[in-house]
Amino acid sequence: MDRGIVLVSGGMDSLVAAAIAVQECTPAFLHVSYGQRTQQRELECFHRITDHYEVRHRLVVRADALAKIGGSALTDNRIPVEDAVAVGNRVPATYVPFRNTHLLAAAVSWAEVLGAQRVYIGAVEQDAPGYPDCRREYYQVFNELIEVGTKGDPPIRVYTPLIGLSKVEIVQLGARMRAPFELTWSCYRSEERPCGTCHSCVVRAAAFREASLPDPVLEAPPA
Repeated sequence: MDRGIVLVSGGMDSLVAAAIAVQECTPAFLHVSYGQRTQQRELECFHRITDHYEVRHRLVVRADALAKIGGSALTDNRIPVEDAVAVGNRVPATYVPFRNTHLLAAAVSWAEVLGAQRVYIGAVEQDAPGYPDCRREYYQVFNELIEVGTKGDPPIRVYTPLIGLSKVEIVQLGARMRAPFELTWSCYRSEERPCGTCHSCVVRAAAFREASLPDPVLEAPPA
């Protein structure tokens, strides 16, 4: 079975991507902290998800450049996190400039060291209007970059198993796979209780509601 690097942010998309990866490869879980507002809660979720799937290899790295560069409400506290109704289809203030490239670069580097052939990321094209590095074309081009920028032995490829799914389909798939959604975190503002109004909270709530499933994070006591 191939070895794979799985980018696990601690959110629900990366959880379901991880659930798929553990069935398709021998996984190693990678978490990247980049100075985001909820980085401590996300890191805790990463470790709990890794423990849940009993993944032997885990690695946490920092992308400090993203925090120092700023330009995002996630990495600069002077920029407010917008409510979902204020965002629309434009690029939101929570977009972290070129973030996924930093994350994937770390994952591909680790893949070369471990001899892994796969890198999994829970990218969703539905997010593309606001987050350009979630587009299908972006990953096609990134795989071309890997071909010319790595030693190629073994060849490495980025896998995006959720790219064509809607958020409700991701929740439904995760439920069928018994993915532990209670171990995830989506809120952009708070590490204690979901704010309920940021874009990520609203999208998550709608997905669980449309799937006719309760969100276990909302039922849990405060952290």
